Amino acid sequence: MFENSGRTEISHLGEFGLIDHISKSIKTHQTSTIKGVGDDAAVIDAGDKFVLISTDMMVEGTHFDLTYTPLMHLGYKAIVTNISDIVAMNGKATHVLTSISISNRFSLEAVEELYKGMLAACNAYGVDLVGGDTTSSQKGLIISVTCYGEVAKEKVCYRSGCKPGDLVLVSGDLGAAYLGLHILEREKRIFLERPDFKPDLEGNDYIIQRQLKPEARIDIVKLLNDIGVQPTSMMDISDGLSSELHHIAKQSQVGFTIYEDKLPIDPIAYQRAIDLGIDPSTAMLNGGEDYELLFTVSMNDYEKIKKEMEVTIIGHAVDAGEGLHLISKANNKHKLSAQGWNHL
Repeated sequence: MFENSGRTEISHLGEFGLIDHISKSIKTHQTSTIKGVGDDAAVIDAGDKFVLISTDMMVEGTHFDLTYTPLMHLGYKAIVTNISDIVAMNGKATHVLTSISISNRFSLEAVEELYKGMLAACNAYGVDLVGGDTTSSQKGLIISVTCYGEVAKEKVCYRSGCKPGDLVLVSGDLGAAYLGLHILEREKRIFLERPDFKPDLEGNDYIIQRQLKPEARIDIVKLLNDIGVQPTSMMDISDGLSSELHHIAKQSQVGFTIYEDKLPIDPIAYQRAIDLGIDPSTAMLNGGEDYELLFTVSMNDYEKIKKEMEVTIIGHAVDAGEGLHLISKANNKHKLSAQGWNHL
């Protein structure tokens, strides 16, 4: 099954390299398994519809810092980020299982705060929390959420359906969550040096909210359905736009041409990037955690999209041999590399 000898560092593979490596040895045994590893959610045939299943972990010190992350916000985010995976398959989330591993530094009241956030997200999205598990941890907090959803068979959307000529679109704006994290990390550093320091977060409400309390774009999926547009591919932007474009390109066997001047950013986020000495385009391309939707549609749907939807067309798909490129504001062509978040 696995034939490697000696020692190979996981960091040499990275998260997605590791997934690809393990996936090569996975064989499905159930005829109901329509899609396994490789998309935002697994797809299971449930007769008259598909059931969608997604799971994700959040580890203290890797995915969140409790110095500046309220437990209620963390619980909310843990649920929403999993719902976003179901949305990215053009589906509707229905149920979640939540498991936590906690050390003895957490009190009952702290756990209650975490679950208040989880339940608030469940209530906001009409999702039922139906079980889970708890265990002890030697250090820190670990959260695991498994989300179930459903989608009509003819509506399911994978990463693999994009064709050359398709338009590339994103919902909302990009880069704000990344910049919000920079502000929070900056204030943490100052606090550690000066414990009497009061955080200066004035004017940063929007970008901090985008980091601490993201939302899943169920409105985009509903509107696409209402106007009769079926995306040819779709995924949510959790690890950065550039990384997600590479995922779709790989699964669909296409390339992309993206235009820098079309990338959407909120004016506050743009100014904060300048203040922090960060290229706004870098924040939009590589930041991640915006949980907006990246999707492609046929050129035939252009008029519907243009007329009915507040989304941004950022480029188009090309033949795989052309690769992935960014056309800069100066009209220069640059190879687009995947530089988003790597969990390993």
